Amino acid sequence: MSRAERTRTNPDLGMLSGQLLFAVQRELFGKLAELGYDDLHPRHGAVLAYLEVDGIRATELSRQSGQHKQVIGTMVDELEELGYVVRRPDPADRRAKLVCPTERGQAQMAAADKILATMQERHARRLGREKYAAFKAAFQDIVEHQKNR
Repeated sequence: MSRAERTRTNPDLGMLSGQLLFAVQRELFGKLAELGYDDLHPRHGAVLAYLEVDGIRATELSRQSGQHKQVIGTMVDELEELGYVVRRPDPADRRAKLVCPTERGQAQMAAADKILATMQERHARRLGREKYAAFKAAFQDIVEHQKNR
């Protein structure tokens, strides 16, 4: 079996994960653009996916997303310039900063949550709820195991 045929008929975990990520991003950011969030790009997902309404430290964004602190800092700078986030002092430690969503950021978060819920519902209906729940649990287990390698 050639590599091309194997890739087509039995893609590896990295290929499948990448294809899923890119397809989800394409749909999510396409729909967000239709809603007026056309200044966002998939790279911003490293921050937006983990943003908390009450704020989150950049170091925690880095840990959760798996991105380097410098990458997260650049994304936060861009999102701050675009009006989605602001940096505020962390009440628990005034030396630290929290990345907090603005009103526009919170509206985008709500829109993204709705879009993603619709995607998940579509797949749950297509596969069956039990099968989809089992898929997500197994996929999450694989992700956690791989992160700890």
